[in-house]
Amino acid sequence: MTRARSPSHAVPANRFDAPPGLPAPLPAGEHILWQGRPGGLAIARRALHIRLVGLWFSGLALWAAVPLAAEGRLAEAALAAGPTLAVGAGAIGLLCLLGWLSARSTTYTITNRRVVMRIGIALPMTLNLPFGLVAGAGCRHFSDGSGDLALAVKPGNRIAYLHLWPHARPWHVTRPEPMMRSVPEAAEVAAVLARALSAAREVDEEAASPVIRPRARGPRLATAS
Repeated sequence: MTRARSPSHAVPANRFDAPPGLPAPLPAGEHILWQGRPGGLAIARRALHIRLVGLWFSGLALWAAVPLAAEGRLAEAALAAGPTLAVGAGAIGLLCLLGWLSARSTTYTITNRRVVMRIGIALPMTLNLPFGLVAGAGCRHFSDGSGDLALAVKPGNRIAYLHLWPHARPWHVTRPEPMMRSVPEAAEVAAVLARALSAAREVDEEAASPVIRPRARGPRLATAS
C-alpha cells in the first residue's frame, strides 16, 4: 500500500491531531511527500524467511519418509512425514501472520525534512530521522516492483538493531541502518527520497556558506584639504 501526499494535505483539520503515522502535527514549512507501508507477504518472505522454513521442514519430512518409501511401505512413509509437514505448515502460517501484523502496524513517511518510521506490533515506536543525520541511501529492487530502501546514518548516531528489526538492513549489526522494507513502487519512492535529500543538502550548504556584506560607510566628518 503506497500513496503520494500533496503539501495541501499536510496540516490536519485539528491542529492538535497528528497525521496518520506521525507522532505530532508537522511544523510550519514541512509537508508529506510520500507515505505508505510494506507488504505483509513480502516481509514474511524476505525478513522472516518462510521459504527457508518450508524447505527445512520438507527436508525433515523427506528424511523420515524416503527410507520407508524405498522399502515399499508407503502408508508408513506418509504417517512418518505427516506430523513434520503439519508442524511446518503451522510455523509458516504463524510467520505469515507475524508479517501481516508487522505490515499493518508500520507506516513509512517521507517529508521534505526527514524520514519517519512508525513501527512495532506490541510496543509501537516512532523513529525520526532528519535528513541532516542521513549519510546516504540505497535501494534494492525486486522483480515485483517493490524494494528495500536502506538509510545509512552518520557516525555518532547509533540505533539499536533489535529496536529496528525487521526494519533494519540485514547483517549490519554493528552499524545498524534503518530500512523501509518491501516498499511498493520502490523506484518512484527512491526518486522522491533522492530529490528530498538533494534539496535538503542544498539548503544546508547555502545556510553554512559565509555571507560577505560590504561595510556601510557613514558620513565623513572632515575632508583633507
